[in-house]
Amino acid sequence: MALRVYERHLAREIYSATLLVLVAFLALFAFFDLIHELEDVGRGRYELHHAVGYVALTLPGRAYEILPIAVLIGSLYALTQLARHSEITVFRASGLATADFLFTLAKIGAFFVLLTFLLGEFVAPQTERAAQQLRLTAKSKVIGQEFRSGLWVKDGASFINVREVLPDATLRGVRVYAFDERHRLLSISEAERGSYVPPDRWQLTNVVQTRFDQERAQVTRQEQITWRSALNPDIMAVLLVVPERMSLLNLYQYIRHLSENQQKTQRYEIALWKKIIYPLATLVMMALALPFAYAHSRMAAVSVKVFVGVMLGILFHMLNGMFSHLGVINSWRPVIAAVTPSVIFLLAAGSMLWWVERR
Repeated sequence: MALRVYERHLAREIYSATLLVLVAFLALFAFFDLIHELEDVGRGRYELHHAVGYVALTLPGRAYEILPIAVLIGSLYALTQLARHSEITVFRASGLATADFLFTLAKIGAFFVLLTFLLGEFVAPQTERAAQQLRLTAKSKVIGQEFRSGLWVKDGASFINVREVLPDATLRGVRVYAFDERHRLLSISEAERGSYVPPDRWQLTNVVQTRFDQERAQVTRQEQITWRSALNPDIMAVLLVVPERMSLLNLYQYIRHLSENQQKTQRYEIALWKKIIYPLATLVMMALALPFAYAHSRMAAVSVKVFVGVMLGILFHMLNGMFSHLGVINSWRPVIAAVTPSVIFLLAAGSMLWWVERR
């Protein structure tokens, strides 16, 4: 019964501290994001309420990114406060071993693992897409306008060029270059507009098709044709959004699509493994906070420890991004590039615990 009381007390302290840190970080990011969006207010139909709505919709994605850092700082603060009041000392004197303490932290951290997974897989991808649609619709712009020739996609033996992708996934200016198995150009189909018809078709309108037959070219015009393709709005969205913001399902579908067309999948495979491993980083952060609580009598004030926690969180975030880029550049195995930052911090936590207990 005493152990259950101790676990509830520890969980309450960690949850409340982490929530406070998370809210503070989100408020800070929202403030700076809103200032950035104010530069675009007045362009097209983009007004202040659109900017506020856009920032609000991006907050779940922000929460997903900073949750491990918030858990580190919140756990560090909560455990250090308990150490200041000698509660950690009482726990250890009562026979609580370090392994048992870590197991208790893992049970408490299971909530953060689940929360991070749900945010990254179900909430953030949807709100991120809604935020982009709100922003683009209000500005009366198109997705992918930064590409001079539009989007280029390989689909089987065909190459597709799309000039514009509207927020509702409607295509404008579609060109389909069809080749045979010997890489000879068979036809070029140009359509003014394309609309997706589930599960695997596009309805193209105002189509001009040029067929090449040996030394002749035959041109035909049709108001509408049905074009079957493995492409769908989700895959098109992956082309326009960074892989780290996509769901596991969309990443898996796009990786399979690239593999079938013999294209490189390294970047997207690393993003897929990161999505799987990232929620577990919250447990690593909690383990990293424990040595600071054990060393309360030989370290500085709580504010200094919180500052150290902030620095460690920033370092983890930087390493996470750095190893993703290094993995793509050096063609590392995706799982190695994704798991290395967490392994480094886990080894650091174990080394610090060993050092503190020896002293």
